[in-house]
Amino acid sequence: MVKKYRGFTLLELLIVIGLIGILIAIATTSYGTIQKKSRDSRRMSDLKAIQNAFEQYYADKSSIYPESAADITSSTTYFPNGLPLDPKNADPYLYTVTYDAVNGASYCVCALLEGTAGNATDTDCTYGSGSYYCAKNLQ
Repeated sequence: MVKKYRGFTLLELLIVIGLIGILIAIATTSYGTIQKKSRDSRRMSDLKAIQNAFEQYYADKSSIYPESAADITSSTTYFPNGLPLDPKNADPYLYTVTYDAVNGASYCVCALLEGTAGNATDTDCTYGSGSYYCAKNLQ
């Protein structure tokens, strides 16, 4: 009488291990893409918060933007939790405040996005090549 052993063959095990490897590779790349989009979304909302703070300053100070970024970034009135920082490397966002004696002050703040298309054009205050999202003065 021949004994029959129950179990998996080597080929079956290799196929299952290969399929699991493919699924893990797909999940890892999807997870990385989702993280990039999440950080980009956070950057855009941070820039909107900075823009709102500058506009609040404009309303509080009789239609004048601050002459330097230090005037607004050091205030807990406009940033109660501190100035927002980039979610990936905790660096401050890139911003410029320009002052013209005729037109007054204006500002522009930009963030480099990782996976989303930005809204920056050639006339915006971008800081190099890449996809930037910028917020400028509204007045």
